[in-house]
Amino acid sequence: MGLLKTLSILASGHGGYRTLGSNRSVSSGQNNEARAKLILRHTVMSRDHLTPEIGLRLITPECVLWRAREEESPFKDPFWAIYWPGGQVLTRFILDNPDLFRGDALLDVGSGCGAAAIAAARVGASSVIANDIDPNAISAIMLNAAMNNVNVVVESGNLIGQVNNKWKTIVLGDMFYDAAFRDVMIDWLTMQCREFKSNVFIGDPGRLPLIEHPIKSHLRKVGQYVLPKRCREENNGMTEGFVWQLNVKYT
Repeated sequence: MGLLKTLSILASGHGGYRTLGSNRSVSSGQNNEARAKLILRHTVMSRDHLTPEIGLRLITPECVLWRAREEESPFKDPFWAIYWPGGQVLTRFILDNPDLFRGDALLDVGSGCGAAAIAAARVGASSVIANDIDPNAISAIMLNAAMNNVNVVVESGNLIGQVNNKWKTIVLGDMFYDAAFRDVMIDWLTMQCREFKSNVFIGDPGRLPLIEHPIKSHLRKVGQYVLPKRCREENNGMTEGFVWQLNVKYT
């Protein structure tokens, strides 16, 4: 089974990324410089996605790892190396709506390749934190931010469950892949909204854990995008992605 297929299965609720509180990277003992060299060796800079104005180091069909088996990869579950559809539409929305983010202190949760954080920095967010618990993702975000000439703060600690009045806006893309994790996320985001009136924007391609949850009644659709051809092919025929704003603070 190729690496992409393995990641797609994991991201559909069979384990996957960011199991809460875990760190699954086999390279966690390496320093950032060593991880960065490994990322540069095994990825390519791509603009073949919904936000071509942002270049990203990704594993694409041009890379050997695209067809490699999981055991052949130097990375454990490199979700950060795939630009998932929810992340693409969220990042597109940020770039298309700079007035919603300009001047905000913004937190990008499960940042992955860092695209949404980079977009927020580009449109003038006052400060941007890109948060991911995988150290390889942190290294990838730093590489991508430097390549796009923006400054973001990277944070590898698990911030889910922490409430903070400094986060004016929280964004997350393709994080609702698992029912149990979804419930943890929704409880946290609801608490953050109610206590500090944070703005929450969610990018999602219609994954069942989100659309089947009662929180759906508190989501306002603010963006809808047709996914580019490559993204559709990589994600089992998904054709569209949506951006939702969480409105629980008004309930």
